[in-house]
Amino acid sequence: MDLTIRAVRPEEHEALGDITARAYLDDGHLDFGEDDDYLHLLRDVTRRVAEAEVLVAVDGAGAVLGGVTFARGGEEWADIAGEGEAEFRMLAAAKDARGRGVGEALVRACVERARESGGCRRVVLSTQPRMASAHRIYERMGFVRTPGRDWTPVPDMDPLLTYALEL
Repeated sequence: MDLTIRAVRPEEHEALGDITARAYLDDGHLDFGEDDDYLHLLRDVTRRVAEAEVLVAVDGAGAVLGGVTFARGGEEWADIAGEGEAEFRMLAAAKDARGRGVGEALVRACVERARESGGCRRVVLSTQPRMASAHRIYERMGFVRTPGRDWTPVPDMDPLLTYALEL
């Protein structure tokens, strides 16, 4: 598959926001559906770009297939990454792009960015227990569960599972 990973462009913000929101909604990852507060963050690519690095996967025709938000420890979008760590969030692939390596390519790009950033010794992430297809990608790439870091961002939510990859 002809696939390029690069920084998202302003004219792609809306498309990536829609892909990310649809992925979370359609797969049942938002407890309150369309009324979930997190949905607004998923759609707001412009804000994410202003505060973190947002990558997209595009095909040969330039169509956005998916995206991810990357942050280093201590940055605005790093939920669990500390000093010497990087984190990625909001990994999503368009429904018709799934199974084509989009998610894995985006994760690999985040790992490479962490390696290139200097001083980064680990990549970490949080994931919902029911995101089994994402877990398979992480484990295939060498990420390991870090149960001691599992956490709950909001009350009455199942704890998020955490993974780490030593660089």
